[in-house]
Amino acid sequence: PPYRCPLFSHPTWPSQPAAPPSSCLLSFSSSSSVSTSISFSNPPRNPRTMTDLKLPTGVLTGDDTRKLFIHARENGYAIPAFNCTSSSTVNCVLEAARDSKSPIIIQVSNSGAWFFAGKGIKNDGQQGSILGAIAAATHVRTMAKFYGVPVVMHSDHCAKKLLPWFDGMLKADEEYFAQYGVPLFSSHMLDLSEEKDEENIATCVKYFEKMAKMGIFLEMEIGQTGGEEDGVKHEGSIDSLFTSPEQIWKVHEALSAISPNFSIAAAFGNFHGVYKAPDGGNRVKLQPELLGKHQAFIKEQLKKKGVEFKGEKPTFLVMHGGSGSEKSEIMTAVKNGVVKMNVDTDTQWAYWNGVHQYYHKHSDRLYKQIGGKDNEDGLPNKKKYDPRQWIRAAEKSMSARVVEALKDLGAIGKFAPVEDIKDSKPISPYVRVISKSS
Repeated sequence: PPYRCPLFSHPTWPSQPAAPPSSCLLSFSSSSSVSTSISFSNPPRNPRTMTDLKLPTGVLTGDDTRKLFIHARENGYAIPAFNCTSSSTVNCVLEAARDSKSPIIIQVSNSGAWFFAGKGIKNDGQQGSILGAIAAATHVRTMAKFYGVPVVMHSDHCAKKLLPWFDGMLKADEEYFAQYGVPLFSSHMLDLSEEKDEENIATCVKYFEKMAKMGIFLEMEIGQTGGEEDGVKHEGSIDSLFTSPEQIWKVHEALSAISPNFSIAAAFGNFHGVYKAPDGGNRVKLQPELLGKHQAFIKEQLKKKGVEFKGEKPTFLVMHGGSGSEKSEIMTAVKNGVVKMNVDTDTQWAYWNGVHQYYHKHSDRLYKQIGGKDNEDGLPNKKKYDPRQWIRAAEKSMSARVVEALKDLGAIGKFAPVEDIKDSKPISPYVRVISKSS
C-alpha cells in the first residue's frame, strides 16, 4: 500500500482516506506476503525526502534482493559489499549504512567466516568456516532491523575446493527456510573461474536449482580477476583478465532459465587487492566500457530468441578488485550495469589505521597499567587500554571508509531508515535461531 500521512501531501500521490492526526502508518509487504505496519507517535521526516525504494528493513531475500538491484541499475548507483570478519566490523558497516540512509551488502569470505567463528575451532571439513558464516548471518539478522536498513547477507568467493563450505551454508539455509519460510542468507557466490567454462556453468546451474527454490540470489564469476582471494590466484597473461561477451551470454542463458535472481562477476582488467600487474607494471588499466558491450550482446541474443528486453542492461554485473581504481572507472562500470562492488582491502586498512591513530594519540599511557611511559604518576590507564576504546576507534575509522564507498557509488540517501521499534519495544523477536523445534 502507498505511504500515507495526513500531515503531508504530494500531487502525484493517489487520493486516500486520512489517518487519525496523531499517527502515521508505514506499510510494506515482504515477498512472503507478510504485511507489517509501523506506527509512529510523531510524524516521520518529510516524505518528499524519501526515495521510491520500498523494501523491508533487515536481511532481504527472494524478490526483494532483485528489487534492490533493479532499483540500483535503473537509478545509476551500485551497492558496496563489505567483507566482515567479526561482529565489530559488521556493526560499523550497519552504522554507516544507517547514517548514510543506504541499503548495504555484508559478506563473509571463507577465511573471514572461520575467523568469525574463532581460530580456536578447527576447520576440518570446513566446519569452522561453516559455523562462522552461520554466526555472522545470525548476528546480521539479529541486528540489521534495529539499525533500520535493508541488508543483503552474502557469502563471498567459493572455489571448487571450498564447495563443502558452500554445502554447509546451504544446509543452514534449508533449516532456516523450514522454520521461517526464508533462507538464512540472501545470496551466495560460486567462484569457479579456475575451471573450464563448461564445468563452471554446469556447477552453478546445479546449485542454483536448489537455491532458487528458497529465493536465494546467486553470484558467479567467469573470466579471471587478477590477484588472489581465498586461495584463488591468477598469475597468467593480461589477456585472460577480460571476459568475452560470448562467455557472459552463456551464463545468462543458462541461469535465466532457472530464475532471474543472479549476477555475474565479469573480468575487465580488475585485481583483488593492491598488486602489481602480471607484466610488472603498477596496475592494469580497467576497461569498464567492455561491460556495456556485454550488455548489448546479451540484448541482441535475447532479441534473436524473440525476447524483447526494455532497457539497455539485461543482466546484473558485479565488480571485484575495485581497490585503488579511479573513480571515473568505477562509475563507468556502474553506468554499464554493475550493481555491486566488493570492498575489502581498503576497509581492512581503515580498521587498522583507527587503531594505529589511537595508539599514537595515547601512546604515553599504553606502556603499563599505572603511570606514563617515563613516569610513575600513579594514574591508572584502564580507560586507555580497554579494548572498547581502541576497537571503537577502529570502528569509527572503518565506518568513515564505508561512507566514502557509499558516496563513490552513489548509494547515499537511497533508503529512509526505519528502526524496528514500537513504544520502545522491538517489533521483531530478539532471537531468531536455526531450529527445527516448534
